[in-house]
Amino acid sequence: MNDHGWDEDAARPYFFLSYAHTPRSGARGAGDPNHWVRQLYRDLCEAVLQLTTVPAGVPVGFMDESMHQGELWAERLSEELAACRVFVPLYSPRYFNSVPCGQEWHSFTRRPVYPANLDSERTSGIVPVLWAPMSRYKLPRVASELQFNHTSFGPDYATEGLYALMKLSYFRSAYELAVHRLARRIVEVAEETVIPVGRRLDFNAQPSAFDVTAPTKQLRISVLSYHQGELPADRNPDYYGARRTDWHPYRPAAARPLAEHAVRLARQLGFQATVHEFDEEAEAIIAGGEPSAPGLLLLDRWALQDERRRELVRRFDRSDSTWVSVLEPWNLDDPDCVERHREMGELSDQILRITHRSARPSFLGTAGGTPGLGSLEEFDDALPRAAMKAKYAFEGRTRTEPDEPAPPRPNLRDAFRPGRGRDGPGPAPFGHDDHPASDFGDRPTTGRRPGEEPHE
Repeated sequence: MNDHGWDEDAARPYFFLSYAHTPRSGARGAGDPNHWVRQLYRDLCEAVLQLTTVPAGVPVGFMDESMHQGELWAERLSEELAACRVFVPLYSPRYFNSVPCGQEWHSFTRRPVYPANLDSERTSGIVPVLWAPMSRYKLPRVASELQFNHTSFGPDYATEGLYALMKLSYFRSAYELAVHRLARRIVEVAEETVIPVGRRLDFNAQPSAFDVTAPTKQLRISVLSYHQGELPADRNPDYYGARRTDWHPYRPAAARPLAEHAVRLARQLGFQATVHEFDEEAEAIIAGGEPSAPGLLLLDRWALQDERRRELVRRFDRSDSTWVSVLEPWNLDDPDCVERHREMGELSDQILRITHRSARPSFLGTAGGTPGLGSLEEFDDALPRAAMKAKYAFEGRTRTEPDEPAPPRPNLRDAFRPGRGRDGPGPAPFGHDDHPASDFGDRPTTGRRPGEEPHE
C-alpha cells in the first residue's frame, strides 16, 4: 500500500458511477427508483470487461448504494474517488441539485490529469452521461466547460436520455448502442490519460463543485427538544443527549440523532441542510420578516410540557410561517409515548391549532389528538413532502413582481388589420436562443430573456 492507501500493483477500477439517489415516491406498490441505475451499472461493467483485459475477480467500476448512510460510507467513497480511472456522472436536474454529487465531482477533480502521450489531447477524466433531458436547465460552470461530443450515442439518446432508452422497450436497440459507445468512451479516456492515485480526502468536509447556495436550495432544520440536563423527571433520558439537537426518538431503529438523519434525507432531495435549535430560531421566524430559507421544525411533544416552550410554539403557530413545515415524531415503540399518547396528542392540537387545521382534511376532526409519526419509516415518508411544501411556500412568499409588465402576446386579429401584418409593423418575432449547442444536441428555444435563470 502506498501513502495514498492503494496498492500500486492492484488493478484500479475503470470508472466511478456518480448519480443522484432518487427517493421513493411513497405510492403503494412503488418500486425502487434507483433500480435502473443499478442495471446501467451492471451493463456498463459487462461492456467494459469485453473491451479490456481486466482479470477475473477485479472490480470493473464502483457504484455507491449506501444512500449516503452508515458509518463507513464516506470513507469508502473517498477511497474509490482517489483510485478510479474515470468519473462518470449521470446528468439530471436532481444530480446538479445534490450536494453529495457535487462533493464527489469536487473530490475527483482534485487529482491531476496528464495526457498519456504527446498526441493525446485529453485533459479530463470525466465522461458525462445524459440520464435525463437537460435542455430546460442551465448546467453548472464545471459541467458546461467539458468538451464531449456524444453524437455517436444516437439521436434518441440526445433527445430522451439514457433513462428513457433503457426503461422503454421501444428504444431497446438504441440503449444497447449507447451503452456500448459509453463503455468504449470510458476505456478510451482511461487509456489516453494518466491520473495518479490521489489522497483519500475527508469526504464530508469537501465543498460541492456545483455551488448549491441559492436560498431555495437551503433548508434550515430546527429542533425543539430537551437535552439530558433539563428533562422532566417522568421522561426516559435514553432518547436525549448533551445537546437539544441530539434528540433521537426512534432508538434503536435509528441510533443517530434525528436531525442528522433528516440532513441525509434532505440531501437526497437536493437541499443543503443545516441544523439549529428552535429556541434560537423562533423569534426571527415569528417576527415575520423576510425568511432566509425554507425550514423544518422537528418538534418533540414532550417539550410542550415546558411553559416557556409551549408559549413559543403557540406564537409560532399564530404567526402563519408557512415556509416552516412541522414534523412531530412520536415513537410508538417507546413505552412513555404509548402511555401518554392521547394526552400529548391533545396538547399538541391545542398549541398547534392553526398548523394542524391546515394540514388535515376538515372531516377528520381532532378526536383523540393528532397521531404524530409513529415510526422511522413514517418519518422518512413524511419528510420529503414537508420539505417540498416549505420550499413552495418560501418561493411564493419571496417571489417579487417583475419591474416591467410582460410584453403582450402576438394577436392574429392585429396581424390582419390594415397597415399591419406583412406590409406594416406587426408583432416582433420570437427571439432566438443564443445558447451554444450542448454536448447532448442543440438546445431548444427556451423563451427566456438573456441572462434569466431557468425555472426549476
